[in-house]
Amino acid sequence: MITIAKPEIARAIALELLDVGAIQIRPAKPFTWASGWKSPIYCDNRLALSFPETRSIIKHYLADVIRAQFPDAEAIAGVATAGIPQGVLVAESLDLPFMYVRSKPKGHGMENLVEGKLEKDQKIVLVEDLVSTGGSSIKAAEALQSAGAKVLGMAAIFTYGFDVAVENFKKANIKLLCLSDYPHLLEEALAKNLIKEDELETLKEWRDNPSEWG
Repeated sequence: MITIAKPEIARAIALELLDVGAIQIRPAKPFTWASGWKSPIYCDNRLALSFPETRSIIKHYLADVIRAQFPDAEAIAGVATAGIPQGVLVAESLDLPFMYVRSKPKGHGMENLVEGKLEKDQKIVLVEDLVSTGGSSIKAAEALQSAGAKVLGMAAIFTYGFDVAVENFKKANIKLLCLSDYPHLLEEALAKNLIKEDELETLKEWRDNPSEWG
């Protein structure tokens, strides 16, 4: 299940990400994702870490969402790599232990997939910066579950809201809470004249069918 924060929060976060350049919208000159998809949007929330005020706002809202929706959380885990710094900030704010999940086991030493002290049956909330299809996020949750943790859910800064992501989180039975999403982003971008009315249709078409767009 994917839930978006309150509309005022979603708009505020979208505006922050646009203001610091963490999200670029370029329908006339699409980006190419690692998957090969053509996209009119590129989201790099790591850039927000370089702006103390924006970083603090994101941390505040993520912590509030976790405190309200997952009051039993005993630890925070970040999804490598971009979820790690965000997760550390949130764990510090909530005064909770922190760990992170690698994309694959470390190739030497203890060969850990989960880095940090994990207690059996520990109740954990994952922090992610961006959710597209949800594949890597769900893989991280499953790694924690395999290690003996109880994953209460996940909190992320932004989601495109692809149907495949909704389906993936539903199948995995993982609750995902996002501060902002694509519709609120378009609303704020239009208000700031970063996109034009006649570009909205193609931008919405991309979200509905990203693998075939462009």
